[in-house]
Amino acid sequence: MSDATSVTPPPDTLNEVGVLKRREIEARILGPVIEALANEFERERVIAVVRETIVGIARQQGAERAAQSGDTSLTAFASTAGNWRKGNAMDFEVLEQNDERYSYDVTRCGYADMYRSLGMAELGAVLSCNRDASLIEGFNPDIELVREQTIMQGASSCTFRYAKRSLRE
Repeated sequence: MSDATSVTPPPDTLNEVGVLKRREIEARILGPVIEALANEFERERVIAVVRETIVGIARQQGAERAAQSGDTSLTAFASTAGNWRKGNAMDFEVLEQNDERYSYDVTRCGYADMYRSLGMAELGAVLSCNRDASLIEGFNPDIELVREQTIMQGASSCTFRYAKRSLRE
């Protein structure tokens, strides 16, 4: 039997279906698995392990995006956001976009709607929102995301504020 961990998988192309659809597929599989594990083990620990795993995956995906684009600027990062918006996934308003800052507000979130419709509102932040800061860390560790609120947590908008770390110091 071969060691599957030594095999390098091909590049991830699953976002071509749109991230909203991808997250729904993942949630329909992971939600019941997480619930089954939470019934067997301490729920808080199960959620923590899932959160840590998702964050690690997002960081790796950010690094892969940077390698594919060959450019780790905020402008390049912003230009790769199309898959997150496919399928009418969100309404948003860009407030600022340049190589030093990229700020926008999401005013309607199809991700939050989808998790709520599946009865997984609690898992929405774990499976989706927690990815955002780690994604940019993997893409460019010199850029930071500050987000004070999300629709998933009941706010009227999600505030995405990306900036070079040197501008925040």
